[in-house]
Amino acid sequence: MNEDVREDGADRDDRAGQRDCERSRPAPAGVGHPRPPQDPDLHDTPPYGTPGPWAPAPPVQPPASAAPPVQLPAPTAPAAPPAPPAASSAPAPVPPAAPPLPATAEPVPGAASGVRDPWARYDPWAVSRSAAGPLQRHGGPGTPARRRGRTRKALAGAALLLALVSGLAGGVVGVWLERDGGFGTVELPQAAKEPAGRDPDSVAGIAARALPGVVTLHVSGAAEAGTGTGFVLDTRGHILTNNHVVAPAGADGVITVTFHSGDTAQATVVGRDSGYDLAVVRVKGVHGLTPVPLGNSDNVRVGDPVVAIGAPFDLAGTVTAGIISATRRPITAGGEQADGSDVSYVDALQTDAPINPGNSGGPLLDAAGRVVGINSAIRSADGATGPEGGRAGSIGLGFAIPVNQGKRVAEELIGTGHATHPVIGVTLDMDYAGDGARVGTEDGDGGPAVTEGGPGDRAGLRAGDVVTAVDGRRVHSGEELIVRVRAHRPGDRLDLTVERAGAVRRASLVLGSSDGG
Repeated sequence: MNEDVREDGADRDDRAGQRDCERSRPAPAGVGHPRPPQDPDLHDTPPYGTPGPWAPAPPVQPPASAAPPVQLPAPTAPAAPPAPPAASSAPAPVPPAAPPLPATAEPVPGAASGVRDPWARYDPWAVSRSAAGPLQRHGGPGTPARRRGRTRKALAGAALLLALVSGLAGGVVGVWLERDGGFGTVELPQAAKEPAGRDPDSVAGIAARALPGVVTLHVSGAAEAGTGTGFVLDTRGHILTNNHVVAPAGADGVITVTFHSGDTAQATVVGRDSGYDLAVVRVKGVHGLTPVPLGNSDNVRVGDPVVAIGAPFDLAGTVTAGIISATRRPITAGGEQADGSDVSYVDALQTDAPINPGNSGGPLLDAAGRVVGINSAIRSADGATGPEGGRAGSIGLGFAIPVNQGKRVAEELIGTGHATHPVIGVTLDMDYAGDGARVGTEDGDGGPAVTEGGPGDRAGLRAGDVVTAVDGRRVHSGEELIVRVRAHRPGDRLDLTVERAGAVRRASLVLGSSDGG
């Protein structure tokens, strides 16, 4: 019994060894079929047993390391197993259960020959390294539904991008069209050309007629220089201007006259008077002069339109316009000399037409283009009143010598070289602080304040009398009385209102004459 069992076990071992030998023994080249992709399982356990219809075909598993391809030997036909011994008539005894085989390592095919078998450790249920990612369900990447979703998103993004680009391009084009007016040449609407002529009574018409007769004077002397304005009186070359314009030239200075046409000529002083602040110069050898017509300052009324022409800050031919703000405005200008010989007393026309340094000596024209005043002084913001207003600009307070006074003085200067001043023959107390002009107690040399046999003496004036009005117009100071007197010619009769010892009396006075300086 035991022998049979041992024999059966031996037979099994022999068969297993024979199969191992057959596996390890190479088959002759070209004999049999190619070796199957896997070794037969000794225990016929699926899926390692004989491949059946349900066993999956193993995928090709690349070798773990790059090795040259190995040509597997062709298997040889297995040898026929030995015939079992003849069965005896007696029933075969049941062999006892075979003891478990020891767990021995399966020999690796090809290990003996040194060639690694790529199918040696194939496991169809093991997770492939190249396919270690998560399982994909329906609708995953690459499915038609997912591809349609990506397509819709791409189309929506492209549409949004197109809208943004189109909006940006439209904005840029719109800004360019708004700024440059579109494509091609830019042509803005413009009024058609009109006739050059203007209404004679307009500012443009007045300026067009007067500018050819207005000149600019550049004066230079040994110590100082200046710029002023003047206007032509006649065709002989006489030009009227202010005394303070030509004063820097002195006795041997240079006076250059520039006409509106740009032509220049040298001028000489014919005569000048500091009390009236007027002077006449003359140019010789100049033909085609255009005199500016003279008006009548007695006809001027407050509110009348006026035009001023001059060279403020040496800007020749400057035209400004305004109105007459006041008439017979008493002003004094100058006073830089210690003896007061340069002080001018003017019963002026006040205007708001802009007058600036350099306008001095220029004409103040009425609506008909006639001279009604000679621009002479301005009131500046710092309170100064003078020929140049402290070199400040206009604040709308300009003053002009009435042309009636200027005409008389100019005629005298052209005729005799000097002007006469009307006088009343008394010395005034310029320090009197009361209302009116008071006759002093003595003159500057200590003599009597009332000149004996003079106009005042003949009118009955006495020292200490206070003159309160001239021709019915109130007088508030000594300067104002002088201005009122200077506004007349020598020989004119004045009606004076005089206070003496609290009593008011009237006096009629005929103006005398004195030579001006």
